Amino acid sequence: MRDVLDQSDLENKAHRLVEAAKRAGADRADAVAIRGVSLSVGVRLGEVEDSERSEGDDFGLRVFVGRRFATVSANTLADADEIARRAVAMARVAPEDPWADLIEPERLAATFADLDLLDPSAPTAAELTARALACEDAARAVAGVTNSGGAHASWSLGGMVLATSHGFSGAWLRSGHSLSVTAVAGEGTSMQRDWEASSKIHAADLDTPDLIGRRAGERAVRRLNPRKVATVTAPVIWEPRAATGLVGHLLGAINGAAIARRTSFLKDRLGTAVFSPGITIVDDPYRRRGLASRPFDGEGVAGPVLNLVENGVLNHWLLDGATGRELGMASNGRASRGTGSPAPGSTNVTLLGGKVGRDDMLKSVTSGLYVTDMIGSGVNGITGDYSRGASGFWIENGEIGEAVSEITVAGNLADMFARLVAADDLEYRFAIAAPSLMIEGLTIAGR
Repeated sequence: MRDVLDQSDLENKAHRLVEAAKRAGADRADAVAIRGVSLSVGVRLGEVEDSERSEGDDFGLRVFVGRRFATVSANTLADADEIARRAVAMARVAPEDPWADLIEPERLAATFADLDLLDPSAPTAAELTARALACEDAARAVAGVTNSGGAHASWSLGGMVLATSHGFSGAWLRSGHSLSVTAVAGEGTSMQRDWEASSKIHAADLDTPDLIGRRAGERAVRRLNPRKVATVTAPVIWEPRAATGLVGHLLGAINGAAIARRTSFLKDRLGTAVFSPGITIVDDPYRRRGLASRPFDGEGVAGPVLNLVENGVLNHWLLDGATGRELGMASNGRASRGTGSPAPGSTNVTLLGGKVGRDDMLKSVTSGLYVTDMIGSGVNGITGDYSRGASGFWIENGEIGEAVSEITVAGNLADMFARLVAADDLEYRFAIAAPSLMIEGLTIAGR
């Protein structure tokens, strides 16, 4: 672990790549060096099924020759000069790109926020095994649970360095702890399964194994004996865990790459009311201990906290340098980066809770669907047409009733967003966070 925590080796290697690119004839260059260590244990029915540890380095070099560029990746720096020569040779025969370039120097981060992204403790395989076993035991102890899909506990530690030919040098480290379990209820063709999980930067913030296991078991048992419903138009409520998918569809639609290609149903909606009044969606790269927090993006920009949507109005695209230039705008620090070229992406995204209580939201529904799981990816990003499989529970007279399955929820995202209502039960469990969400008048296709 000490080798991973010491960033000097990664920094030296990233700078070596940039200097090698200059010697090879690159006009401009940047390099990333990524180091990761992970340990995971999987158990099933009280026995260890797998245990895996990985450790490795990855390097990426991006070089520019005039308006042409190329990227090369490697997992060793035995010969930085050879990697740089290969990258420059590729760039010289690549087509010109008027938008790709290093980020403007004045946009580079000068200071780095302390986001508390590093838990210095590293669990042993035995400790992870104990967590997973305790989690599975709690799930199997729930009345009605008949089998287990297994439990997994993992730990990871990763570091990234970015160095550029115009003088930027930055690094960050992030740890990760996760625990998950899948419970199976019922017998034969009537079996149902469900899962529960917790992922945090610091182990101390994880939900307890008992809580995770019990929730998974209870969710699986509640899904037993589902019925089909007749096709109907009715309100749909997504529980917080399932509601994050709706936010994810928005993020895809406002990604700068989709806007530049004109392949988003929201391509002409910047500055207009896309959601109902009162809906605010925030992208915050600086949330302390946030799962997607970072002090700077993949190009070295410390982008601001963005109200992507404020009181229903769409305010921002997700932009890196290239998509910003293509759209005549500036990067807002949303460049994601591996060893290849940067691409726009989000960080910690939250759809803020509304003023409606979750119970009051349920009481407002005479007959409708309460969604706990979505299936498939039937969304057309160009038109916004939405058709996804779902399962959950039927709402009758404001109460959650029988389990239902084999249902398709259909609509158009533009119309759905405009009618969306948020409850006050916001949950911060994933990089995307949302409360319960309700949309009236959707097509629910059943039998």
